[in-house]
Amino acid sequence: MTKKIFNNYCDKIILAPMVRINTLPMRLLALDYGADLVYSEEIIDHKLIKCKRIVNDALGTIDYLDAEDKVAFRTCDIERDKVIVQIGTADPERALKAAKLVEQDVSGIDINMGCPKGFSIKGGMGAALLKKPETVYQILTTLTSNLSIPVTCKIRCLSSLENTLELVKIIQSTGVSAIGVHGRTKDERPQHKNRNDFIREISRYLSIPVIANGGSGDIKCYDDIEVFRRQTEASSVMLARAPESNCSIFRKDGLLSMDEVISDYLKYSIEYDTNINAVKYGVQHMMGSYQATPRGKACLRSISVREICNLWDLSDYYDEYNKDSISPSNSAES
Repeated sequence: MTKKIFNNYCDKIILAPMVRINTLPMRLLALDYGADLVYSEEIIDHKLIKCKRIVNDALGTIDYLDAEDKVAFRTCDIERDKVIVQIGTADPERALKAAKLVEQDVSGIDINMGCPKGFSIKGGMGAALLKKPETVYQILTTLTSNLSIPVTCKIRCLSSLENTLELVKIIQSTGVSAIGVHGRTKDERPQHKNRNDFIREISRYLSIPVIANGGSGDIKCYDDIEVFRRQTEASSVMLARAPESNCSIFRKDGLLSMDEVISDYLKYSIEYDTNINAVKYGVQHMMGSYQATPRGKACLRSISVREICNLWDLSDYYDEYNKDSISPSNSAES
């Protein structure tokens, strides 16, 4: 049975899962700045099942390589007790097979039941599961009955509070250790007001920890995180858009400048041999409107991590780490 240690998800500030953003450098950066837990980007069960587990002594990491020998998931001892892998799935047995593969290297498994994107919906995953309570129950009970680590799921609200409460009651009955709730429906977007009242009622209704999500639009500094938690009465708070722009939102001592955060991110990207596409994508989101500046445009034109590092005066740092081949397969995160 799953070890349902509820304290693992109480009074925590968490980096929410974000596709293409939550590679190892971003997760480690969030932990450095003060996050208590970090989620991986969503990994589809079909992809994860086909991966092979490799101990990468050169980097000090555990790599899960896909069929093309590209890194689908990379982790290390630093985050071992704090990283949760999010899986996209629509099938209980496939979900279990994928979770079993990474079970020994992570602190928890989360099932994506809230993604509103067409790819997830068409595959019966993400928000499509919100209208399939039987499948939700089957997936989660299969995992909680067969894993040695905590299982959680992340949902969006249904259009009515009553229906949302019915769903979370079913989820709680599966034995999950916590539930993450994004306070918008699958059809609502960031410009729509987050349903903090829904999350508050869910928090009052359930006996397991509730992780509030969707409040980044109102979170401008560290103290705002606690304001959001109080408004929702949730056990913990999960952030996506705020750290995507400036990961130092997790710092109790205040925000760092964009350049400081990017420099810290690039150092981890160098140390963990991160793919140019992932690095560029992360830096672009941190730059925001500054992508229109000369340095932003130069970043967009870059075709190597070293070129990006040079823009932040880190070419010497890059060269020092790359004196020798640091990865036998040169299989950086994609």
